[in-house]
Amino acid sequence: MLYLASTSPRRRELLQQIGLVFDVLKISVDESELDEESPAEYVARLAVAKAQSAQGMVGEQDLVLAADTTVVRDGVVIGKPATLEEAMAIWESLSGRSHQVMTGIAMARGELVTHRVVTTEVHFRPISRPEMEAYWQTGEPQDKAGGYGIQGRGAIWVDRIAGSYSNVVGLPLAETAEMLEAFGYSVWTMT
Repeated sequence: MLYLASTSPRRRELLQQIGLVFDVLKISVDESELDEESPAEYVARLAVAKAQSAQGMVGEQDLVLAADTTVVRDGVVIGKPATLEEAMAIWESLSGRSHQVMTGIAMARGELVTHRVVTTEVHFRPISRPEMEAYWQTGEPQDKAGGYGIQGRGAIWVDRIAGSYSNVVGLPLAETAEMLEAFGYSVWTMT
């Protein structure tokens, strides 16, 4: 059985998009950054911690998939804005320039845990303050790293990407499928 150690609706939709059947596990891990930890190390550590946390909830032969996605600008992790002011500061720093979206993916079965990190380069067109205020009012930015969703109205700010689109949504599907294959699960036959 496949388990997703995430309650993210975006991750669920992405896995359903490629035809996977899975159960969702709600887990909680401390998402604080560690001193001198790179953004790639950060998302990898959180993904592994989530997978390991979920292992105690499933059988030895079950496979757990976990992920953590963050937005990175100039080597600094950008979190989820809690207020309009935080969101405006984030968006002003991203306006008219590139940033990275990094996702750590981890899979665990029994004692075996593997992980990888996928990075996508995202470029925003210049964004006006009235656009920022209007976007905040939609409610879409509040639960998203970097304060935007490429799968929603935030897409109008993205003028180009280099890398995986699904990674920016929250789970890079090509890499996830490769990792599933390594555990003996084919996305073509798994239901």
